[in-house]
Amino acid sequence: MSEASSAKGSYRLRPDAKGRITLGKLAEGVSSYRARRQTDGKIVLEPFVEIPADERWLYENEKALESVRRGLADAKAGRLTRKSFRKRGK
Repeated sequence: MSEASSAKGSYRLRPDAKGRITLGKLAEGVSSYRARRQTDGKIVLEPFVEIPADERWLYENEKALESVRRGLADAKAGRLTRKSFRKRGK
């Protein structure tokens, strides 16, 4: 990474001779970016994180995804018991 600016979380990145910049630690956990140039000349990078193809169904099924999110919230809050793992209706 080139140099940090005085604003917290803001960096000045200098392109090399071919116009490339290195994001370094700014890119941790990101697998790709969508880049777009705005009318005012700003370049916006939108980060993406890819998921395995066999997990895609979860993100396409709102009911299942909400159930997983509720379960994660319950686990984080310590609201899980042995009964939590039994199938409903049994």
